[in-house]
Amino acid sequence: MKRRTLLAGAVGAIGATAVAVRAADARESAVVTSLSQLQSAINSATAGTTITLANGSYAVGSSGITVTGRNGTTTSPITIQAETKGGVTLTGSKSFVFSNSSNITISGFIFKQTATLDLAASASRIRLTRNEFALGSAASHSVVVRGDDVKIDRNLFRDKTTVGVYLVIDGPANNDPQNETIAKRTYILRNHFRDHSFSGKNGGESIRLGVSSRALADADATVEYNLFERANGDPEAISVKSSGNTIRYNTVRSSFGGIVLRHGNGNRVESNYILSGNNGIRIYGNDHLIVNNYVDSVHGTDGSTSAGIILGSGSERDHTPGESETDRKGNDAPDRVVIVLNTVRNSDKGIAGESNRTVQPLSCQIRDNLLVGTSGNLTDLPYQSGVTFSGNILWGSASNGTIPSGGFTRADPKLTAGTDGVYRLGSGSAAINAVSANHSSRVTDDLDGQARTAPYDVGADEYSTAAPVRRPLTSADVGPNAA
Repeated sequence: MKRRTLLAGAVGAIGATAVAVRAADARESAVVTSLSQLQSAINSATAGTTITLANGSYAVGSSGITVTGRNGTTTSPITIQAETKGGVTLTGSKSFVFSNSSNITISGFIFKQTATLDLAASASRIRLTRNEFALGSAASHSVVVRGDDVKIDRNLFRDKTTVGVYLVIDGPANNDPQNETIAKRTYILRNHFRDHSFSGKNGGESIRLGVSSRALADADATVEYNLFERANGDPEAISVKSSGNTIRYNTVRSSFGGIVLRHGNGNRVESNYILSGNNGIRIYGNDHLIVNNYVDSVHGTDGSTSAGIILGSGSERDHTPGESETDRKGNDAPDRVVIVLNTVRNSDKGIAGESNRTVQPLSCQIRDNLLVGTSGNLTDLPYQSGVTFSGNILWGSASNGTIPSGGFTRADPKLTAGTDGVYRLGSGSAAINAVSANHSSRVTDDLDGQARTAPYDVGADEYSTAAPVRRPLTSADVGPNAA
């Protein structure tokens, strides 16, 4: 059966007269020509319906465009789209307001509201695709996800100058500070987060994946192939405050913010590029895997010193269900964290720790990483009793730092810059086949997406003369025009 298509026309002419046209399948299909008619079309939409709003600018009132009790299916969603991608701008206070709905796709809009687009807990399997979010300063956050199985893909989030987060993954809104229910299985793919210039010290993340009170809940989100540029609103471009998530194949470029596992357990940070920024990867909590990441030219500002990877310290050993809100906001010391097969180059420090909190890491591993630098310390870990080191390769005129003598060798990895600026292993590299442990259960390919063969090479790159499958992302790879 062909989809029923509804077209909202008469650009900017709210309240114009509706005109009926003959659909291609000879059924009558109404043409809506105002926001009120758009609302009527949504109210009657069923699985497979596509509603198209004609290009123009539309001022939406305080009640928003409501999507209530509308349910598509996984194979036949209800689609609400702009006539052409980026051709419809929604202004006013609210945009779409969801409740008791599922399998709804919103595509091609430019959002310039003064209120957050909030995807309610009663709205599941919502997809936001190929939109642009440039909300006004009155909006705290751009998008908040509370429902399950939401997909956020190929959108542009841009030009925020005030406190607030571009994309928040949260849970049901309520007044219980210890409610640990969280939105599950959010898929965040090929979005472009750029130019957040908030100058405060906290509260301007690009993505906040969870919140302190929900940190022990498994969100099971996947954040992959996203580009972050000039993400300067917070030291955390990606702030993970939940458990069981995968952060992979992203590029963070020229940003104050890095990737931070602030709360939660069992997260996987894999094959990300962090290039020419101020913060790398920082870790708290338990049972995380940090593998195949490439961090290059991370330097602190205002005289501070930064590091490619920081294994944090804690104000407490572990977070527990039912603890006070104050305790939950404390730092959970890292336990059983595995940091393997990463490359850190040309940064203030390679791998570092913290001494500003007294609970030390426990049963953590730092193995088979490649650390290269011309100044500073390649390692600086004040707490080492809970860390096992092996197989790491250090190179360059930077000092070894605090790493135990049995945990590394000094050898030339023969790094060579590619056309994308990434330094990879050259022929005759000392890192080839040099790992100290078998990591095949953890990862089977390298940073570039090329297969690893045992024994693996040290660092994020497995030596190869073939072209990389994955490279650092550019603006052409993400956002509304991405493939």
